[in-house]
Amino acid sequence: MSERPESVPRRPSKGERTRARILDSATELFSRSGFNAVSLRDIAAHAGLTHAGVLHHFPGKESLLIEVLGRRDRIDAQSVFPGIVHPGTPEPGPGERLRLLVGLVARNSRTPGLVALYTKLSAEATDPQHPAHHYFRERYRILREEMTVLVEALRAEVAPQAQGDPAVTARQLLALMDGLQTQWLMEPDAVEMEELVRDFLRRLGLDPEGGGGQAGVSA
Repeated sequence: MSERPESVPRRPSKGERTRARILDSATELFSRSGFNAVSLRDIAAHAGLTHAGVLHHFPGKESLLIEVLGRRDRIDAQSVFPGIVHPGTPEPGPGERLRLLVGLVARNSRTPGLVALYTKLSAEATDPQHPAHHYFRERYRILREEMTVLVEALRAEVAPQAQGDPAVTARQLLALMDGLQTQWLMEPDAVEMEELVRDFLRRLGLDPEGGGGQAGVSA
């Protein structure tokens, strides 16, 4: 029997398809109502499964939540910070990584459910007893580190005369992106997330399109 060519994608098994359906249902319900208001039975009903069927794939609601969060973050990190997902993987140059990062902001404007999920859960998870507290704390720690490295690389490449601490700029950028998402959820037509992020970067001389920056502005 001939082997399947590597270029032909492997068809997901029945179990993998069921697991993906559960994750999709959990993502939708968590986005709509938050973690605390949704039960495992709610997720099972939405996915067209029994409660026991969901427990066959996930031991509890907490583990399901972490998998929902991790799935999207892995997809995002794979393009912008691939070394997080696969240590040692070559990363794009700093300019391309910044363009990809801004591209995620643009994509978020087309996925309100996912934006609502992260906004709602990150607020809930400020409670140390919340099951996603450790996840979000580590997520922000890693993002601060990776974005600091990115800002340092960008400065060396396009804005060597820029002033201020790159770690401060990275924190400001991360806070801006998160804060804009909350405002955008409240009033989408009044908040242009992508353009506002680009404007912030231009003021620092870090324009992802490579023009018009004021590199001397301090962070």
